[in-house]
Amino acid sequence: MGEGQLAAPQLTPPPSFSLCSCCPITAFCDTAPKPADGFSVCLQAAVSPSLGSEEPLSLGAGEPEGLPAGKRPGHGAAGIWEEGTATIWRSLSPFWGEEYTVHLPLDFHQLAFYVLDEDTVGHDDVIGKVSLSRDAIAADPRGIDSWINLSRVDPDAEVQGEICLAVQMLEDALGRCLRCHVLQARDLAPRDISGTSDPFARVFWGSQSVETSTIKKTRFPRWDEVLELRAAPGAPSPLRVELWDWDMVGKNDFLGMVEFPPQVLQQKPPNGWFRLRPFPRAEEDSGGSLGALRLKVRLTEDRVLPSRYYRPLSELLATAVLGPAEEDAASPLAVLEELTSGDCRQDLATRLVKLFLGQGLAGPFLDYLTRREVARTTDPNTLFRSNSLASKSMEQFMKLVGMPYLHEVLQPVISRVFEEKKYMELDPCKMELGRTRRISFKGTPSEEHVREASLGLLTGYLGAIVDAIVGSAGRCPAVMRLAFKQLHQRVEERFPQTEHKDVKYLAISGFLFLRFFAPAILTPKLFDLRDQHADPQTSRSLLLLAKAVQSIGNLGQQLGQGKEVWMAPLHPFLLRSVSRVRDFLDRLVDVDEEEEAGGPARALIPRSATVREGYLLKRKEEPGGLAPRFAFKKRYFRLSADALSYAKSPEWQTRSSIPVSHIRAVERVDEGAFQLPHMMQVVTQDGAGALHTTYLQCKNVNELSQWLSALRKASASNPDKLAACHPGAFRSARWTCCLRAERSAAGCSRTHAAVTLGDWRDPLDPDAETQMVYRQLLLGRDQLRRKFLENSSVDTTPEAGTAKGSGSLEGACPDALAGQKAAAARLLEVLADLDRAHEEFQQQEEGTVAPGPLGP
Repeated sequence: MGEGQLAAPQLTPPPSFSLCSCCPITAFCDTAPKPADGFSVCLQAAVSPSLGSEEPLSLGAGEPEGLPAGKRPGHGAAGIWEEGTATIWRSLSPFWGEEYTVHLPLDFHQLAFYVLDEDTVGHDDVIGKVSLSRDAIAADPRGIDSWINLSRVDPDAEVQGEICLAVQMLEDALGRCLRCHVLQARDLAPRDISGTSDPFARVFWGSQSVETSTIKKTRFPRWDEVLELRAAPGAPSPLRVELWDWDMVGKNDFLGMVEFPPQVLQQKPPNGWFRLRPFPRAEEDSGGSLGALRLKVRLTEDRVLPSRYYRPLSELLATAVLGPAEEDAASPLAVLEELTSGDCRQDLATRLVKLFLGQGLAGPFLDYLTRREVARTTDPNTLFRSNSLASKSMEQFMKLVGMPYLHEVLQPVISRVFEEKKYMELDPCKMELGRTRRISFKGTPSEEHVREASLGLLTGYLGAIVDAIVGSAGRCPAVMRLAFKQLHQRVEERFPQTEHKDVKYLAISGFLFLRFFAPAILTPKLFDLRDQHADPQTSRSLLLLAKAVQSIGNLGQQLGQGKEVWMAPLHPFLLRSVSRVRDFLDRLVDVDEEEEAGGPARALIPRSATVREGYLLKRKEEPGGLAPRFAFKKRYFRLSADALSYAKSPEWQTRSSIPVSHIRAVERVDEGAFQLPHMMQVVTQDGAGALHTTYLQCKNVNELSQWLSALRKASASNPDKLAACHPGAFRSARWTCCLRAERSAAGCSRTHAAVTLGDWRDPLDPDAETQMVYRQLLLGRDQLRRKFLENSSVDTTPEAGTAKGSGSLEGACPDALAGQKAAAARLLEVLADLDRAHEEFQQQEEGTVAPGPLGP
């Protein structure tokens, strides 16, 4: 959320947004109008016409791929973010469990979810959609978490884009006259198969109407026409301007409209850009006949102040993690732990881990939570088994710093399982004897044969997984190893008895195996190990492997105690693996307690590391007379924090490079520019100030979104970013988007540098994380005040040391109680200072105080 903060304190920071599916987006389709091959959910975020700066907003979203020509809802326009889930095949009740965090502009106004049936031949079928307005999402701070019926997709409601108008109300001898100057429009929906439209405008005032000329093959028409209409007798009439796509055959396609009431025309005639809207009509509820979608979406809007305003709170947080944890009851962390629960706790854990990683204090932070958790645990069998703040923080910590390690360990075996597609099953109730590929003249194999074959395959895959894990101690990130070493020591100190000798191992393996490796094996898509979800057979194989890895992580303590007795053939292998895992855990925590790798960091990965890589199609610099499809060459691209380089293959020694510091814009390209989908452009500026454009094609819309996001983040701090660019290409002596003939013509569409996807590689932003912690603490301010400062029944005299207090104060010694009261008073003081800073910034924003330095 770095875009939401200002370097200069005398300026007013714009609000920063965060719309996020804080928990995985889960979706089920109860019914469908026809048998489905595969379901996917596609999401769109639309942007209103305001030209204000773009700020972070996170959400889940996508693209409805393959809609019939002329009916595609808002595809390809600047100002719309699109993302698609993986396809779930052969199911009428699909489960995705996918989570997206996306940063979008301040003027975001709508989010739509499309459910599609993917067809291997022909166009995909749009089953229905769920449309959520920004106001509806923001109505409840907890967001939306419910089943929502799908509604039908109405082509006339799928509008996008803006129109620029200048209206004047005149009086002359003949009476009142309305003069409407129709200048231009941009980002209109593509209604023709070519990916463009043939737009014209129709103006209505009272009983009169008049039309502009038709501009062929563009989504960025420039009319610059003045239309005059005379007032008819009677009451004042509203002004309505409609945009249509002209078709030679059949009826014209609606592109959108704007309408202004008579009061606006008289008091403040329209002059500027206005967002196109659909015809007003009630949302058609299918009554569940199209199915329903389960969604969790949350929008958070906040202002991030300059860094100096957060220093007192950051110092309190740092002091807390470095102090005693067991008696702590009034520090910010203790208050947060008591206040939060469920989804909110997971989100808070992520923020706190990022905050302390950015300060180089992730180890002390996790150790603080571990000490509190261990101190209040009496039964070692329940240690870290709940979703406490300690458990959630360690889990999020592993995901943030350990993802490259996870990929290195599991990627080869997971890829083999997906590619080989072997049938494996041990449960006799689920066996399908005809599914095994066994060449035999004796007919269908028996259940025993299937079990033996499956056991051999499972132990083969498990052997590779265990070998990869136990041999990876040296490759595990140093900061993770230090955290595990601290955990090992604290648990061993708390449970030193011989009968609890395995607890220190179980504490580590419970996180590393049960909360990291096993979930990644079960759902590789959610850990970026695969681009698509597994088919049903592969999913079952992954489930068996995940169960086995979970048993190994439990050190074999629960083998044979559950209902799954059919897993017994695997028990000998699992028990042999337990001793290897113990040795691995001993090596894992055998690390020197030095300063955390890298110290305070602003990024989770080094600048030289590859942020993203893969094959893309690159357009030749000067393709000459080549047809568009033959002007593109396949190249392997690598993006780091410093450069975007490419070569013929990953191993190719000669590489070309584009410095990231030269990038001025990264934008989508209209499909009609080259008659190719999933195109993007990278606009760079050389030392002489000349602009150059590199056109690239991705294989699908998700890859396009990921490359756009990665390049925008890498170039986020570059100066002189372009405010507008051309979403088309300069071909045949004109731009394909706005049809202007000057190559140097100003861009016709806004750029979207801040529209990015949230990712574990994102740079750390302690200010943004501290702001979120401040908001969480505000929720418990009154409770903290009542508990420590307004409790007149608590006596701090020595004689009252054993008297009853309230809450956690019961039985507290006077010195400890006095310290807690002082800590609570200091925390409340810091929160009050941040309150005042926010109020002053807001007053500056509203123009009620003179700009100047804020705060004490």
